[in-house]
This record gives sequence, structure tokens and C-alpha cells, in this order.
Amino acid sequence: MNASDRAAHDVDAYIANFPSDVQSRLEEMRAVIREVAPEAEESISYGIPAYKLARKPLIYFAGYAKHLGLYPLPPDPDQELADAMAPYVAGKGTLRFPLEKPTPLDVVRRVVADRKRHLQPDA
Repeated sequence: MNASDRAAHDVDAYIANFPSDVQSRLEEMRAVIREVAPEAEESISYGIPAYKLARKPLIYFAGYAKHLGLYPLPPDPDQELADAMAPYVAGKGTLRFPLEKPTPLDVVRRVVADRKRHLQPDA
């Protein structure tokens, strides 16, 4: 199961392509992003769910056979956030959340908030 194998025209269709247990995990991630950045524009970009603020990329997420991905990482997180992200860092700009463990929604929330802060420093 690969995100690029799942052509979808919107986020609902993207999520619907996954098994129900993964769908619920993707919906949780989506809800956190919407909670933190309700003004973000939701779309599909690069074949995965994408959120933009003022036409600038905020965050992307994706589902895979064994994990969920979240991209990109904040450019200069504080030490507390860096420590919270550390167990999930899977490469430059990528967090990988294994499906066999609960999704750390607090980490997702903090990453989105930090990315938002970088895109809207005066907000």
C-alpha cells in the first residue's frame, strides 16, 4: 500500500482508499491539523493530503502499509519539540508513525503549530 498508488481527487477519497482501521488514524491526524490550522486550505498535492496557509505549504500527511507519514518538519523546533519528534524522525523532513502504536497526536499538534508559527510569524 503506497500513497502514490491511491489516486484521489480530495482528502475524503484519499482516506476512503485505506482499510477502516487506517482510515480512523488518518481522520484523527486530519482533525488535529484542522484544529490547529482551521484556516488552512485542504487539497491533494503530490498524491497526498496537503494543507496550505496563504498559498504556502503548511503540512502533508500520508498513509502506508505499516505507518503514517507527516511532512515537513519544523525548520528549527525548540529542544522539547525536537525531543518529542526524535523517535519518529525517518529522514530529512519526515516523521513516521508506526501503525502498531497509537499515533502521538500531541506531537502532530505541536508540529503543525510550529510550522504555522513559521508561516505566520506575526499572527
